[in-house]
Amino acid sequence: QVQLVESGGGMVQPGGSLRLSCAASGSSFSINAVGWYRQAPGKQRDLVATITRDGSTTYADAVKGRFTISRDNAKNTVYLQMNSLKPEDTAVYYCNAGVSRLALVGGILQGSWGQGTQVTVSS
Repeated sequence: QVQLVESGGGMVQPGGSLRLSCAASGSSFSINAVGWYRQAPGKQRDLVATITRDGSTTYADAVKGRFTISRDNAKNTVYLQMNSLKPEDTAVYYCNAGVSRLALVGGILQGSWGQGTQVTVSS
């Protein structure tokens, strides 16, 4: 079982930046891929970025060029650097893990959904 805790959210003006952190514990050695997801009020939870053990990354079109996912294997932590934030980025952001990127996309996840971290972009 893998435990993941998100942090780093907050309120920021349009054009601002935030860095989210996802700290993993438990059977973290079994994690091959980590994804950041977000859910806006009344909408489904969407996968916005993934990173695999070898550092390969993917991004949703809506965040490409603005968000950067990275990982620190020594700290068992994955980050999401969010720049040029827009009001439509407002959501609760979650992270989760899978044995592969395909597993993340398919919803076959190793962790339970936590409380996430709220990101609000507003002037």
